[in-house]
Amino acid sequence: MNTFNLFPPHKETERPQTNRPDSSFVPGPSDRAFVPTQSGAVLSRGVSIKGSVKFLNGLCIDGEVEGTIDSHGTLVIGEHARIRGEIRTKSVNVRGKVEGNIFVTDRCELQAGSTVRGDIEAPRLTVDENATFCGSAKVGTGKSLRPDVRLPS
Repeated sequence: MNTFNLFPPHKETERPQTNRPDSSFVPGPSDRAFVPTQSGAVLSRGVSIKGSVKFLNGLCIDGEVEGTIDSHGTLVIGEHARIRGEIRTKSVNVRGKVEGNIFVTDRCELQAGSTVRGDIEAPRLTVDENATFCGSAKVGTGKSLRPDVRLPS
């Protein structure tokens, strides 16, 4: 009786050399290096911080912060975020809840569904139709709009 095989014999083939790391390698704690990215950092939903937050380029917060936020960069406050404290940045885009004053040197945007309870000082302010804003707004390009931000060197 003749046997016949539906599958040809398996031959081991060499993988082409690439500059990408082997996907089966899982780095350990000592193999990781912090490399800042252009896109900025993220404080995810479920993260809670008490104290001051400082960053250089960009930060997206979707968690909770109680304290001050200082930067020369762009801040995005996600829809799940709750901020209690003063914000001083170049620009801010609010989608969540803020209880505190906001001082920006460029632009402040209050997106639909956001809530801000506090004063805003900004050269440019946009408020979407379904945003809630309880406070006063000082909009213009006066010297008083320049926030006093001191970042570590």
